[in-house]
Amino acid sequence: MNDLKNEMVSLRALESADIEILFELENDSSLWKHSNRIEPYSKELLQDYIANSHRGVLEMKQIKFTVVNLKEDTVGFIDLFDFEPLHHRAEVGIVIHKKQQGSGLGSAALALLEKYAQKYLQLHQLYAHIAIENQISRVLFEKLGYKCVGTKADWNYFDGRYHDELLYQKIIE
Repeated sequence: MNDLKNEMVSLRALESADIEILFELENDSSLWKHSNRIEPYSKELLQDYIANSHRGVLEMKQIKFTVVNLKEDTVGFIDLFDFEPLHHRAEVGIVIHKKQQGSGLGSAALALLEKYAQKYLQLHQLYAHIAIENQISRVLFEKLGYKCVGTKADWNYFDGRYHDELLYQKIIE
C-alpha cells in the first residue's frame, strides 16, 4: 500500500515477528510515565494482541502500525486509539526506539498516519496527551503542526510528585 510509505519509513500491520521489539518497548519502565502505565505486559498478552489486531479499527476502536525504516528494520510503533467515528477523531500514540530518535523517523511516521487517518477513516482531527516533561514528543507534534490547546494541571503522578499534561490537537482537513 503506497499510502503507508514515504522516503523514510513505511507503516505496516503488526506481525508475530514484532513480538521482541514490542515486548522491549512496552516494558521499558522509563516510558511508562508517558503512557500512564505502571506494570509490564507479558509476551503472551502481547502475542494475543498481535493475533487479534486483524479485528480492525471499527471494532477495536484502535489500530497499531509497525514503523519500519528503509532497511526493513522495525524502529517503533504508532497507533490511533480512542477512535470516535461519530466525531471523526482519534488519539495518537507513538514510540520510536531510543537508538532511532532524532533521525526524523517519528515525523515521517506521524505524517503517514495523518494521511491514513484522513483518507481511510475520514478523521477530522487527531490529538495527543503529552507529559510536559516529554520534550521529544512535544517537538515532534509541534513540528507537524499540532497546537497545544490546554494544560491539565497536576494530571499525572510519577517520581514522587504531580506533573502537568498538555493536550495537543491538529485539524487534518
